[in-house]
Amino acid sequence: MSASILPARFEAIGFSATAGGRRLLDDVGFELQPGSRTVLLGPNGSGKTLLLRIAHGLLQPTAGRIEWQGSDPQREQAMVFERPMLLRRSVAANLDHALALRGIRGAERRERRDRALEETGLLEIAGQAARSLSAGERQRLALARVWALQPQVLFLDEPTSNLDPSASRAVEKIIDKLHGSGCKIVMSTHDLAQARRMADDVLFLNRGRLIYAGAATEFFSRAASRETEAFLAGELYWRDESE
Repeated sequence: MSASILPARFEAIGFSATAGGRRLLDDVGFELQPGSRTVLLGPNGSGKTLLLRIAHGLLQPTAGRIEWQGSDPQREQAMVFERPMLLRRSVAANLDHALALRGIRGAERRERRDRALEETGLLEIAGQAARSLSAGERQRLALARVWALQPQVLFLDEPTSNLDPSASRAVEKIIDKLHGSGCKIVMSTHDLAQARRMADDVLFLNRGRLIYAGAATEFFSRAASRETEAFLAGELYWRDESE
């Protein structure tokens, strides 16, 4: 994968999201910096997945906007979900289909596909049905598609939440490779040990509000705020006040 450069600006400006009369995200604003791995943290229900879906363009905010400086945001980004969506085809055919949708054909398609499968450890099972893969292999296949498409930004929603430690580390290594190749990583996780390993900077949400945006070292020092300290101590959780 050739190194790419994050567009000069990817900025969320005061966006909010409301559903059923309840505000799920409240005046969230942040700017993604090139070169760093951004990890999204917060209790269950704090708005992490919703934020990722809005940033990726799957959902529209109720208010506010995202400014993306680039020629084609849909081609410059990708998203991998907690449970990746795979076609009922072979491992290799899943990559071929994604590349064909981008208009990539012939020798370039084969080269990108095979390189991505090799980098993710899937080349030897390229002919196997994707639906027969283990959970860890499925997540690696989703990342192989990303590798082949070469986006500038990758959003990941809890990519290792259902995996055992060995499979989780394999996925982490691929994410690190993607980051090393020039892909900006924005990832949510509930695993604080994983966040400590992988985060360069942190976005911390609680009750739909962005509480902290900054360096991971400062966040994990527990000095950022009372809410971050309570979260790191396992004392902060989301609760619906209407109950």
